[in-house]
Amino acid sequence: MSACEYVTLRERPHLRLDAARWFHEKWGVPEEAYLECMDAYLQGETEYGWYLCLMGGRIICGLGVIENDFHDRKDLTPNVCAVYTEEDCRGQGIAGKLLTLAVEDLKTKGISPVYLLTDHTGFYEKYGWEFLCMAQGDGEDALSRMYIHR
Repeated sequence: MSACEYVTLRERPHLRLDAARWFHEKWGVPEEAYLECMDAYLQGETEYGWYLCLMGGRIICGLGVIENDFHDRKDLTPNVCAVYTEEDCRGQGIAGKLLTLAVEDLKTKGISPVYLLTDHTGFYEKYGWEFLCMAQGDGEDALSRMYIHR
């Protein structure tokens, strides 16, 4: 089995189209929306980045950082979004390492704290995230959990 390789999209800009397609397949958000955010990052218009874990050249985990992850708390920014690990790679700490990479990368750029909207409980806490409040996702009936990483 190949070792995991943790990278930013800036380190591997040639993965831009593959990454946008991969995130689209996982979350159903149009590829164009991912490409718009990725291009802003790649062109230096924002430091809100995109982070990938590769195994043998295959994207097995990814996440992004955007202004707002489709919720009513516009004051809580930036947001980690689109966190996903392929099912056959879960339970190995891969997403946790990628989350840590993203948070540390943002801190080096003076960006802290970082927020995250999720329905999961017990997962993000393992990686230094703290429950902050409930927030209303756009078009959602139920409230979701907002976490903060300081």
